[in-house]
Amino acid sequence: MKSSQQTPNSVEELMARAHQLTGFTLGELAQALGWPVPDDLRSAKGWTGQLIEACLGASAGSKPEQDFPELGVELKTIPITAEGKPLETTYVCIAPLTGLNGVTWETSNVRNKLQRVLWMTVDGRREQPLSERLVGVPILWTPTPEQESILRADWEEITEAIVLGRVDQITGRHGIALQLRPKAANSRVETLGIGPDGAPIRTLPRGYYLKTSFTQAVLQEAVGAKIE
Repeated sequence: MKSSQQTPNSVEELMARAHQLTGFTLGELAQALGWPVPDDLRSAKGWTGQLIEACLGASAGSKPEQDFPELGVELKTIPITAEGKPLETTYVCIAPLTGLNGVTWETSNVRNKLQRVLWMTVDGRREQPLSERLVGVPILWTPTPEQESILRADWEEITEAIVLGRVDQITGRHGIALQLRPKAANSRVETLGIGPDGAPIRTLPRGYYLKTSFTQAVLQEAVGAKIE
């Protein structure tokens, strides 16, 4: 296995690299890059995704664009059970809470991020030591018209609620595929939002997440088997 940090020149090259990672442990990948392996992910949230990004040569980092903008591909690392079921929701991007007038689904960062996704599955079983967790088979996914219709409807419903000053009433139960949740290191972090009367308010930053039921259906469709 050759870990490269150079940006791939094509989707084919990206997928070839992704397939090369299949079957390796996170410890082996970390060793190849000279990275220390944390004892657990509670104090190193995002470490697995950053490791996979480095192995594949992702260039965007934390910028509000796709991880491989030249290829139009977003990378999502997803921890799964032994049966292939996602263990957590998938973060998509930060949700803007102001300046939404005129923004449409077609121009939204959610659509930009999700129009083509490389899913990298990783053994997420907590009883398995982090260094021994295996990387699974990569999946390159483009939403079907039906899936995009669901995502669009969720996004439009959430956006309308934000614009109408109801951001604090939106919970994780809203949406079929997409949900809005607080996205901050702690409750002291605040950003500007829109209040019920249209005036600015201070509120927690929010992020868009894909629900596990949606990502499970995506993975199920890709492998052609039912995930219980």
